[in-house]
Amino acid sequence: MSSVRTARAAARPRFADKLGDYVTLTKPEVTFLVVVCALVGFVVGSVGPLHLGRLLVVVAGTGLVAAGTAALNMVIERADDGLMRRTSRRPIPAGRIRPASALAYGLALAAAGGAGLWVVVNPLASVLALAALAVYLLAYTPLKKRTFLCTAVGAVPGAISPLIGWAGARGTLGAEAWMLFAIQLVWQFPHFLAIAWMYREDYARGGMLMLAPGDGAGDVTFRQIVISSVLLVPASLLPAILGPASLVYAAAAIVLGTALLLVSLDAASRRTAARAKVLLHASVAYLPLLFIVLMLDRLAS
Repeated sequence: MSSVRTARAAARPRFADKLGDYVTLTKPEVTFLVVVCALVGFVVGSVGPLHLGRLLVVVAGTGLVAAGTAALNMVIERADDGLMRRTSRRPIPAGRIRPASALAYGLALAAAGGAGLWVVVNPLASVLALAALAVYLLAYTPLKKRTFLCTAVGAVPGAISPLIGWAGARGTLGAEAWMLFAIQLVWQFPHFLAIAWMYREDYARGGMLMLAPGDGAGDVTFRQIVISSVLLVPASLLPAILGPASLVYAAAAIVLGTALLLVSLDAASRRTAARAKVLLHASVAYLPLLFIVLMLDRLAS
C-alpha cells in the first residue's frame, strides 16, 4: 500500500512538470498580450452595450490560435533553440516533449481557436487569426535566418490581434480598427529590436539575422529604435485626432509615448544589454497601458 502511495506521489510532480512544459510551449506571456489587445479591439469596436458572450469567445479563440502559433513555432525552430542559451532548455530541444506531440498540440489549439471564432463569432475574425498564424510561421519564422528585415515582416502578424477583436465586435474593419493596427505595428520595432540587441550573441549562435549585417556598434539598430519610438507618438494619437477618443486618452498617449521615447534615447546613448532590457520592460508596459486607457475611454463615452 505504501509503495502505491509512493508511486502516486512520484507521479504527481512528473505530471505537473509535463503540464508546465505544455504551458511553456504556448509562450504564455506573449499569448496574454495578444489576448489583451484583442480584448481592447473588441471593446473599442463595439457599438452599444458589450456582447459579453461573444467577447469571451473572441478572447478564448484568439488566445487558442496565438498559443497554437507559439507551439508550432517551437516545433519549427527546435534545432535553432537548442543552439541558443536562452532557449536550449525549452521543452522540445531539452527532450521533454517530442516534436510530434508538440505539433499535434499546436495544430489542435490553433484549429480549435479558428473554428470557435468562425462558428460562434464570424468568419472574418477567424480568417484574421489564422492569417496571423500563417504569416508568422510561413514568412517571419523562415526569414529570421535570411534577412534582418524579418522584424518588419513579423510586425504584421504581431499587430493583427486588435483587428481580430474589432472584427469580432462588428464583423467588418473600419478606419478606426486600422488605427489600432498602426499603433501596434510601430510598437513592434522598439520592442523586438530591444530583444534582438539583448540576445544578439545568442541569436548569432542560432544563425538568426535579427540585426543589420555589420551593425556591431548598434548604429542601425538604435536608429531604428529611436525613429520608431518617435513615430509611435503621432500613431498613438490617431484615435484622438481621427477617431472617437477623448482628450484624456490623447494626454495619456502623449505621456506614455514621451516616456517610452526617453527610455529609447537612453538605451541608444548607452547601448548596453542592461539598458535594452529596461527598454524591453518599458515597451511591455506601454502597449497594455495605452490600450487600457483607450478601452476605458470608450466605455466612459
